[in-house]
Amino acid sequence: MKKVITYGTFDLFHYGHLRILKRARELGDYLIVAVSTDEFNAVKGKKCTYPYEHRAAIVEAIKYVDEVIPEHRWEQKIDDIQAHGINVFVMGSDWEGKFNELEEYCDVVYLPRTQDISTTQIKHEIRHR
Repeated sequence: MKKVITYGTFDLFHYGHLRILKRARELGDYLIVAVSTDEFNAVKGKKCTYPYEHRAAIVEAIKYVDEVIPEHRWEQKIDDIQAHGINVFVMGSDWEGKFNELEEYCDVVYLPRTQDISTTQIKHEIRHR
């Protein structure tokens, strides 16, 4: 079985999120999604609209997702890859090159972002209406 993992905050779930999960799942047989916890988002300087439990439940309900785990810190990726027997690590192209050190443990794939949609853009449009 080929296992794939990806990471994200998944706040204000939108079509771009759905597309990256679908494309990630197409790279293997089993998709694990690590959703950033509220505490980790605070470390990253992010404030989510929805709490971790809600964001994780939404992601878990997507048919392409086989398992959801919490992301607590930047450094857990290698541990997750090893613990779950991951073959492919997937991130959006906006992270291109930032996780190349993981190639020692599995394939690293950067998928193109969906044009004209982002959580940041959605939040900006809502605030400025």
